[in-house]
Amino acid sequence: MGRNSQTFRGSNADCVEAALREDIAAGALQPGERVDEQSLAERFGVSRTPVREALTRLTAQGILVSRGTRGVQVAEYSREQLAQIFEAMHEIEAVCARLAARRMTLLARAEIVAAQERCARVAESGDFAEYRRANESFHHAIYKATGNPYIADLASDFRRRTGPFRAKKFATGADLIASAESHRELLHGIFSEDSRTAYDGMRAHMTASFMQTLAAN
Repeated sequence: MGRNSQTFRGSNADCVEAALREDIAAGALQPGERVDEQSLAERFGVSRTPVREALTRLTAQGILVSRGTRGVQVAEYSREQLAQIFEAMHEIEAVCARLAARRMTLLARAEIVAAQERCARVAESGDFAEYRRANESFHHAIYKATGNPYIADLASDFRRRTGPFRAKKFATGADLIASAESHRELLHGIFSEDSRTAYDGMRAHMTASFMQTLAAN
């Protein structure tokens, strides 16, 4: 499928959607950048129909925005809008941590620990793209531990929307290591089974993340 380094399973539209989401979250496509249907069709070796379907889906998710005759572009936000989005994201992430602490199963704990070990391992390697994926998987493991797929979907939506902005905060290998280490205190709160401690810990974690993101954008 063209120059993609990853293989995605599913229909052509699914593959294009997944690859574009990856590009945007990794910062390969910047906020405000125009996305061209024909170029994408050539890149993926498909007709424009699945490309158009993928763009429609991403637009519905708020990751892309339609500019009418100017086409489709990656969503961009003012600093005020970004702050508002992160404010909502903080609350959802904190609720996920609170519920995960209260409902933690042995399997969920094992999945979160494995995700954190992957983050630590990849951070040491200095692979930025792989660390971003590992970090997303870490947070998704916490969402899953809530046992509430509706809250998990909501948290995932905010994570998709803010991906290209958060990616910019990882500028050096030291940033990756610091991020992975910050998970340790966060997990201490979640694994304590004290829902308030978990909630406060995640809010503190997300506030620090937002400040780093704002400084990088």
